[in-house]
Amino acid sequence: MFERFTEDARQVVKHAVEQARELRHGQAGTEHILLGLLSRPETLSARLLAAHGITHERVRAEVVRILGDATGGDIDAEALETIGIDLSAVRERVEEVFGVGALDREPRRDRRGVLLSGRRAPFSPRAKKTLELALREAIALKSREIREGHILLGVIREGEGLGVRILADAGIDLSELRAEVKSGL
Repeated sequence: MFERFTEDARQVVKHAVEQARELRHGQAGTEHILLGLLSRPETLSARLLAAHGITHERVRAEVVRILGDATGGDIDAEALETIGIDLSAVRERVEEVFGVGALDREPRRDRRGVLLSGRRAPFSPRAKKTLELALREAIALKSREIREGHILLGVIREGEGLGVRILADAGIDLSELRAEVKSGL
């Protein structure tokens, strides 16, 4: 399915995974997809959401309020600094060797107990459904590719995830937003 995604749509998905990792959430959910959509301010989705007062900062703050931020504070970094350990330099070196986000994930094992790489935060069932619905929206609109606008339509159509709840709680008329996205595609 991802081969049909435009570059902007791929970047939305990539940023959603990065947001889940940064917040140390176990899975990338619809809320992270919404953050991914807002990470590309030049796109149709981000412009429409901004016109309704929805910003990346606002959504991220709401996600942190609801789900928490498992990244911790700077107390440990300060303690390590007092004994001469620069935590940011350690992180930088580990990420050079093992990839970005290597320290942000829980180790995973397969059925046999073999350690898995875990390079990507898995998508929640609702996020997977949202991406499938984006494909359906693209097909329904007779589009040969899946654009970021189709992903926003998928978030809206999924209807129960935290992403759409954040929009609804902000007072967004979802049917109006849906119509705006469809007319812009």
